[in-house]
Amino acid sequence: MPRMLAATLMCAAALPAAAACPALLDHRMSTLKGAPADLCQYAGKVVLVVNTASYCGYTGQYQGLETLYQRYRERGLVVLGVPSNDFGAQEPGTDAQVADFCERTYKVRFPMLSKSVVKGPQAVPLYRGLLARTGEAPGWNFHKYLVGRDGTALGSFPSDVTPESERLVAAVEKALAAP
Repeated sequence: MPRMLAATLMCAAALPAAAACPALLDHRMSTLKGAPADLCQYAGKVVLVVNTASYCGYTGQYQGLETLYQRYRERGLVVLGVPSNDFGAQEPGTDAQVADFCERTYKVRFPMLSKSVVKGPQAVPLYRGLLARTGEAPGWNFHKYLVGRDGTALGSFPSDVTPESERLVAAVEKALAAP
């Protein structure tokens, strides 16, 4: 028995330690489909957090976000959609309706969280943390926050900065190149 225990401990010691969860990602939420989502699973990845809405002039950005996700996900990018009805009541549906819309209309495959409040004192902790670290609250739907592999907020991009913009793509590539 002691030999087996020693072998187990040696194997465990040889495994790399799991990345510590940065405070900005240390939150539990739900997906649009109701499954639990521990944001710590994105520690060590570059995360683009975007508040979304289905009935907004910027809704077409879903396509660009999906393209960006597919282009860079193998290098460690996660696009994280957070539907919100905070701006112009442009996300009135249920989580199931939002999920159906995203899948059928834009073939969204990046992770989507359940509808959440993203502004003001009732904002979910993730968005309160993003505001605290960037000094910028989302001004409208499709505001984007870039979070580095270490959980540092690297930038904030207003709605009119598209997923295809040189500015955002350059920031994503720089973040992906960082250790």
